Amino acid sequence: MKRPVYVMRSGRLTRRQNTLCLSEDQEGRKRYLPIEQISEIHLFGEVDLTKRLLEFLTRHEVPLHVYSHYGYYMGSYYPREHNNSGYLLLQQAACYLDPAKRLDLAKRFVDGALHNMEQVVRYYMNRGTAVEDPYQRLVEQHARLGEAESVESAMQVEGQARQAYYEALDRILDNPDFAFESRTRRPPQNRLNALISFGNSVLYTTVLSEIYRTHLDPRIGFLHATNFRRFTLNLDVAEVFKPVLVDRTILTVVRKGQVSRKHFEESLGGLYLTAEGRQRYLEAWEQRLAATFHHRGLRRHVSYRELIRLELYKIERHLMGDAEYRPFRSRW
Repeated sequence: MKRPVYVMRSGRLTRRQNTLCLSEDQEGRKRYLPIEQISEIHLFGEVDLTKRLLEFLTRHEVPLHVYSHYGYYMGSYYPREHNNSGYLLLQQAACYLDPAKRLDLAKRFVDGALHNMEQVVRYYMNRGTAVEDPYQRLVEQHARLGEAESVESAMQVEGQARQAYYEALDRILDNPDFAFESRTRRPPQNRLNALISFGNSVLYTTVLSEIYRTHLDPRIGFLHATNFRRFTLNLDVAEVFKPVLVDRTILTVVRKGQVSRKHFEESLGGLYLTAEGRQRYLEAWEQRLAATFHHRGLRRHVSYRELIRLELYKIERHLMGDAEYRPFRSRW
């Protein structure tokens, strides 16, 4: 089974016959990575690349994602699309250009996101955590989604619901080292915001890699406006999975002490995960993606990584008029 590769150290990434060779500067060690086992590459360290390597990645259809020193997503090497479908591209563009169809699909993404937020909060509420007030506000905002008459108003509902949701996460963690206070991004002003920003960045690239393996065009989103940004569809789909994947991973690493205050550093007026902190989060992240559950519709077990691909196939069928898109709704 193919798996992503996370390169955390600085060095040089080259081709050695049919493998990738990562030469790490500090220790002089080399890692050999069979290309047939790689689904995508995430570069966090200062890594030198060659044109020959990029040609090799293109031939084997392996996307490469680049992050800044602080873990921000910077961009991707997106190999030549191999699953292009002119028909589906036209349907995707037509849906975006039709205000009613775009609004309908955008609201479906928000509906899935809000439902999954509620499930996270309800899980802890049923186990005695005092989150009834933010949970009720979250439910009330969800009820307002049906009244949204524009994509902007749907996003506003989602934003207000997320405020209540983050308050609930604060109570669930009940950890002064990870107090939320308010959402801050660039730069994140506290440890929880740093974890959320980093987790979201990794989710965006994970979804992008899965889109590459479908007939969808990542440049045409519906909830997030298609404009001068390179990709937007991955941002839409990520909204559905943030509570299930990112937030649950954060709750796990913090509550188990896998990531603590020592795994953050102050820089440029903000707080960021250290290299070790990013490594610890990514280990838990991969465990989460590899975890399986029984899918009622398919009547078999699927992993969360496979679930993302299945979500994209549902969007394809929606755009082609085969079946209405119903976002993934967590049941636990």
